[in-house]
Amino acid sequence: MCANRQRGLTLIELIVFIVIVGVALAGVLTVLNHTTRHSADPMIRKQALAIAEAILEEVMLQPFTWCDPDDGNAATATGYAGAGNCTVSENNLTAEAGETRGATTTPFDNVNDYNGLTTTTNIAGGGSAPYAATVAVAQQSLNGIAVDASLLITVTVTAPGETIEVQGYRTRHSPNMLP
Repeated sequence: MCANRQRGLTLIELIVFIVIVGVALAGVLTVLNHTTRHSADPMIRKQALAIAEAILEEVMLQPFTWCDPDDGNAATATGYAGAGNCTVSENNLTAEAGETRGATTTPFDNVNDYNGLTTTTNIAGGGSAPYAATVAVAQQSLNGIAVDASLLITVTVTAPGETIEVQGYRTRHSPNMLP
């Protein structure tokens, strides 16, 4: 056995090892930092989607009648105009004067009332409202259903760094159904 045989690492081997481990550790920490920094993005996207879906459902659950539900002829009308039909027609895609979303005495009471609605919210509560939602209601034919009997509802929610858009169709299947 050789008496001069050394055991352990040389200084150069130790420095190379430290450099390699340092580079690997820097890469791992960079990935973790990026992941942590962007982990809130799915939450914002999910909250924006929840807001969009809730507003779309609210709009789609409203009646789509020929007359304004407050109209005396709403339950028996067979069209927008003419004898025995609407005094207040619902084919104008705007809210009637005085109606607002969420009002207790004169709330929106038809799908058309929501066209052009803009609202802001903070789903977490308190503080500023980082989510802005807009609603567009447009007449559009759907698989052979007449253009005046089918509406395309588009809800767009804008959040910090995200824009979510959901759409749904509402048809006039029960034009005399009142809330």
